Amino acid sequence: MLRDKLIQVALEWQAKFGVAPQITTAVSEYDAAMLVGMSESEYSDYMQDKTAVSKGSDFVYKNIRYQVKGNRPSGKPGSFVTMVPKASNYEWDKLIWILYDKNYVMQEVWEWEVEKYKTAFDDKRRLSPNDYRKGKCLYKK
Repeated sequence: MLRDKLIQVALEWQAKFGVAPQITTAVSEYDAAMLVGMSESEYSDYMQDKTAVSKGSDFVYKNIRYQVKGNRPSGKPGSFVTMVPKASNYEWDKLIWILYDKNYVMQEVWEWEVEKYKTAFDDKRRLSPNDYRKGKCLYKK
């Protein structure tokens, strides 16, 4: 599987050069799409005309716009996740946050609907994993 090859190369890079390449965004968007039921071919077809920088949602499936956030600790001492990325706009219907372990294995996945997210976090400057854990749990290892 292509996802596994990407992760293998990133982990090899980290072992050799100390820091993994920035693949968490690509992997988390793919994983989120698979979690909500999109097939790999549907995801591939959808992404063909997209760019890495697009405002609003990361993908659309069954007329639902998804925004995806992901975190992965490096595994080095003190690298556990204490801060999570906050959505910078509300041009989506559902947000999915994925927490990985150091090997890009999903540990937990949480979902937020845009209005609930906005109410909970619009005035909050810094978000932690515990904030996102107040959403709907889609997966927990």
